[in-house]
Amino acid sequence: MEYIQAKTIVSQYIENNSWFGLNYNMNIYKGCCHGCIYCDSRSQCYGIIDFDRVRAKDNAIDIIAKELRKKRRKGVIGTGAMSDPYNPLEKQLRLTRKALEQVNLFNFGISIATKSPLITRDIDILKKINTHSPTLVKITITTFDDDLCKKIETNVAASSERFKAIKKLTDNGIYTGILLMPILPFINDNEDNIRNIVRKAHECGAKFIFSYGMGVTLRQNQREYYYENIMKIFPEKKLVKKYIETYGERYEYPSINSKKLRGLFEKECEKYGILYKMSDIINSYKRGYEKEQISWF
Repeated sequence: MEYIQAKTIVSQYIENNSWFGLNYNMNIYKGCCHGCIYCDSRSQCYGIIDFDRVRAKDNAIDIIAKELRKKRRKGVIGTGAMSDPYNPLEKQLRLTRKALEQVNLFNFGISIATKSPLITRDIDILKKINTHSPTLVKITITTFDDDLCKKIETNVAASSERFKAIKKLTDNGIYTGILLMPILPFINDNEDNIRNIVRKAHECGAKFIFSYGMGVTLRQNQREYYYENIMKIFPEKKLVKKYIETYGERYEYPSINSKKLRGLFEKECEKYGILYKMSDIINSYKRGYEKEQISWF
C-alpha cells in the first residue's frame, strides 16, 4: 500500500447542500480499483494520476480525529464521492471502520456511497451512529444483470451481492437505498432493467432509489477510456459510432429513451412506496434528528 501525505481530510462545513443534505466531505483513499468503464472521476479535471491505483492518506485517522474535535458545527459527513471507502484494501487496513468510530465518538452523522458488500462488516458502528445522528447508506447498482455487471464494473461485487447487502443493512435498521446511475445509452437503458431493479429494491427493503438524468457523463480522457472499453466488450454493436452520431462530444449523454424510462422509473417507485426525489430522501433520513441538530448549535 502506498500512502500519500494529507494536511486535511474532512472538508469545511457546507450549508444547504442539495446532494443528500451533506455538511462535510471526507475521503480517506485516493483512486479506485473497481474498473468501472464509465467513472467520471477518471476525468482529467480531477487531477487523479493513475486513477485505477488505490492509495491511502497517511495518518488519516489521527487527522480525522483532530479535525472532528475542532468542528464547531455538527452535521452529516459524506464519504465515497471520489473513491470507494470499501475498496478491497479496506478489508485489511480497516481505515474506513476506524474513521466511522471517530464519527461516532464525536457525534456526527454519516452518509456512505459504495459498491461493496464489505460495508455490512461495519453495521455495528453504523447502528451506534444511528442512535444519535442521521445515518445513510447509498449502494450503487446500474444493472440487474450480473453478467452485464461484470462487463462494465469488472472488479466489483455482482449486483445480486449488493442487493443482499442492502437487505442486511435495512434488516438492521440502517437507512439504505440505491444510486441508479449511470444509465448507459444502448447498454442498460431498457425498461426491464429499470423494473427489475425497483422490484428487487423493494424486496430488499430499500428506502429510496435516486437516479439523475437517465444517462451518463463523458468528457476528456474518460470519454476515450469509455469508448475503448465498449469496443472491446461489445465489438459487434458498433456502439462508438452510435455514440458519436447521437451525441458528438457533449458532456451529458442522456438515453434516447430517457423521458420514457424516467416515467416508468417514477411509476414503479410510487407503486412500491420507494422515494426517488432528493428532497424527500433528505427529509426522510434526517427525520427525528431535528432536536438533536438544534442542540448541536
